[in-house]
Amino acid sequence: MKLLLDVHAFVWWDGAKERLSPTALAACESPANTLHFSLASVWEMQIKQQLGKLTLRRPLEELLREHEEINGLQLEPVILPDILALSSLPPHHRDPFDRILVAQANRGNFHLVSRDPEIARYHLDLLW
Repeated sequence: MKLLLDVHAFVWWDGAKERLSPTALAACESPANTLHFSLASVWEMQIKQQLGKLTLRRPLEELLREHEEINGLQLEPVILPDILALSSLPPHHRDPFDRILVAQANRGNFHLVSRDPEIARYHLDLLW
């Protein structure tokens, strides 16, 4: 199964695994699954760090590299079809970063790992 991690799922996977649901934790730990992280989420994290709303245990670049090496994390680019798909999404969520994750999850046949109740309103494979 291909898992696309929301920002909070990635942050908790990195340093607070007890905050993940048992289902999400088991899926992330399973070698049968692949972990993916959107470049839109990297952008969101960089913004939050600069605003002082997010503190990480290591610099973002090092953290990503570490998860690529240890967990096989794959960075997912945002592509034109993801952006164009936003026009057909219902307005359940106002956060543009979360909306692009929904579009990417649908396009790439990902299971989106998120506990966000607004994301749960969309038609997609949600895992929590």
